[in-house]
Amino acid sequence: MMDAFFRPVSGFDLPRFAGVPTFMRLPHVGFGHPRFAEVEIGLIGAPWDGGTTNRPGARHGPRQLRDLSTMIRAVNGATWVAPFELARCADLGDVAPNPGDLMDSMARMEAFYTHVVAAGIRPLTGGGDHLCSLPILRAVAKARPVGMIQFDSHTDLNDVYFGTSRYNHGTPFRRAVEEGLIEPSRYVLIGIRGTAYGREDWDFAEANGIRIIPIAEFHARGAEDVMAEAREIVGSAPVYVTYDIDFVDPTFAPGTGTPEVGGPNSWQALQVARGLRGLDVVGADLVEVSPPFDASGGTAWLGISLMFEMLCVMAERVARG
Repeated sequence: MMDAFFRPVSGFDLPRFAGVPTFMRLPHVGFGHPRFAEVEIGLIGAPWDGGTTNRPGARHGPRQLRDLSTMIRAVNGATWVAPFELARCADLGDVAPNPGDLMDSMARMEAFYTHVVAAGIRPLTGGGDHLCSLPILRAVAKARPVGMIQFDSHTDLNDVYFGTSRYNHGTPFRRAVEEGLIEPSRYVLIGIRGTAYGREDWDFAEANGIRIIPIAEFHARGAEDVMAEAREIVGSAPVYVTYDIDFVDPTFAPGTGTPEVGGPNSWQALQVARGLRGLDVVGADLVEVSPPFDASGGTAWLGISLMFEMLCVMAERVARG
């Protein structure tokens, strides 16, 4: 039976509207905590949107995600996975970015996650804009490149914005491939749609053997079939999962900076997350929740529900050893 310390606070013991909100009501275990070394999955906030090129606000995402996460209970009602019984989970707190310096913020994030990974902890992050994923990958893939499954409406494989900007939320995975953090043959993007600047990102993907499944194909084939292919592409080796909330249609997730119509509904959003079961997910993130565009919290509630689904997948893997 799991150590009581790592159990989330039950709504039967403390009302869900009371207490200090941590991710899923888990204990807050910072780097200096005496039980830090026991944590197996660490939930982390990345309150930074210095890579945003249009509508900002994702820096406030982790705080709203934590608040809405007080409604998460102990058992997955669809899969009956009880993640807090399978792995020692804790809220590791927030990365502290530098709001005035993009490169320093990325260095701070890489250092934070390097410490987490060195402790043998699998990180599950609530962002933040999508550039947050690059410094996380630099830590997670420091020892070896990883496969990646990306749920998104944009490829984020662009090269340069405005002639000079190589680091923003439209470029992180171009940089990650160039830096050898991601194995291109084990990299699949799902849900891509919307208007485009051109084909440069698609040409880069094709030249490097990266699989893109556009939204029309996703809808034609269905979530189950698409995820079967995704699992085949990444295989049994370590994989990172990045989930941009704008993968979901803005009818269901309006609180994001760059929405695109025609996306999956909230049920399909959950289906693809459950389709990760069995993979060796060594880290994951849920990014681009922007509370200013959905103060009601509906987008954040979907976001934290997706984080819980990914947590269930990661906890099953930890339990298998």
